[in-house]
Amino acid sequence: MTFTLHETRYRGKELLHKLAGARITVCGAGALGANLVEQLARCGANGLTVIDRDRLEEQNLATQPYGRSELGGHKANLLSALVYRSLGLQVTAVAKELTPDTAARLLRGSQLVVDCLDNRAGRLCVQEACRRFEIPLLHGGLNGDYAEVVWDAAYTVPSGAGEDVCDYPLARNLVTLTVSTLAESILSWLDCEVQQSWSLTLRDFAIRPWLV
Repeated sequence: MTFTLHETRYRGKELLHKLAGARITVCGAGALGANLVEQLARCGANGLTVIDRDRLEEQNLATQPYGRSELGGHKANLLSALVYRSLGLQVTAVAKELTPDTAARLLRGSQLVVDCLDNRAGRLCVQEACRRFEIPLLHGGLNGDYAEVVWDAAYTVPSGAGEDVCDYPLARNLVTLTVSTLAESILSWLDCEVQQSWSLTLRDFAIRPWLV
């Protein structure tokens, strides 16, 4: 893939070869998931799957890489088409809900799962399936000024009390910082199996090692 020339020179052929062949499943095609899939694809990932049942709404356009003409379409399908148009790479799109019945079937066989969901029920299903099949799992989450990128061994699914997944503060710059941190964490894991977790805060522009 000639478009990865600069990335290959920076990271080396061996790591980019690992990324190209990695079976990575991203759960969620919203602000974090959609941008992460595009980020990894532009780095050379060629074994990506994205799972999301949601359809695109106008309020998503500021933080997600879709266009107005695509409103109403399933995000997973739109994202797969976007990556193919841009890079000629195939992303497997699964426009289904992650439930206790579907998660095990949809996630089994993944080399790595990345949880970019915005609801407690979905996160719990993903966590249970990955622990059952011993699949490495990386979580990404946002809350106002704060974000975290945390490997599952140190992660507790947050309470869903009072959550409204359609009405919350969200800054695009925090999204892009978190996506970059997710991508670097994935590449570090592929390179040397290091599982480093991070917390991010936008107002002081800080990325810190995540502490339990």
